[in-house]
Amino acid sequence: MTIWGNHSNTQYPDFTNARIKGKPAPEVITDRSWLENTFVPQVQTRGAAVIKARGLSSAMSAANGALDHLKSLLTPTPAGDWVSAAVVSKGEYGVPPGLVFGYPCRSDGKGNLTVVEGLKLDPFGQQKFQATLQELLEEKAAVGDLVGG
Repeated sequence: MTIWGNHSNTQYPDFTNARIKGKPAPEVITDRSWLENTFVPQVQTRGAAVIKARGLSSAMSAANGALDHLKSLLTPTPAGDWVSAAVVSKGEYGVPPGLVFGYPCRSDGKGNLTVVEGLKLDPFGQQKFQATLQELLEEKAAVGDLVGG
C-alpha cells in the first residue's frame, strides 16, 4: 500500500490501489465508509495511538519501520508490487520537483528507488493527496521564510 505525501496526520494511505491477497482492497473490505472514516484516520494518527496504548514513546515502532524500509531498499521489489517511500520529487504526480513526498516506489535491491507512475486516485484519494501536498508546500514556505528564501 502506498502512503502518499507528508509524514503527518494528512498522509494518505491509499486503500484504492492496495491489494489484499492479490485483490483490490475495496473488493475485500467492501465498507467504503469504514475505509474512509475509520481506516484512513487510524493510519494518519498511528504514532499517537502507539504512544497512548504503550504509555511510552513510539520509538521502537519507528525503529522497526526503519529496519523494514532498509530491507525493502536492499531487496528487489517483486514484479507488480511496490513499497511506500518518501523521495525527492522529480515532478511525478504533479508534485513540484525538489519536494520530499511519499510515493509508491520500486527498489532495484541496490538502494535505488524509482517512483511507480500511472496509479489513479478516485475523487476521495485526489482530495487527500491534495491536502497532504498542500501541507508540505505550506511547510516548505514556512521554512523558506525562516531562512530568508
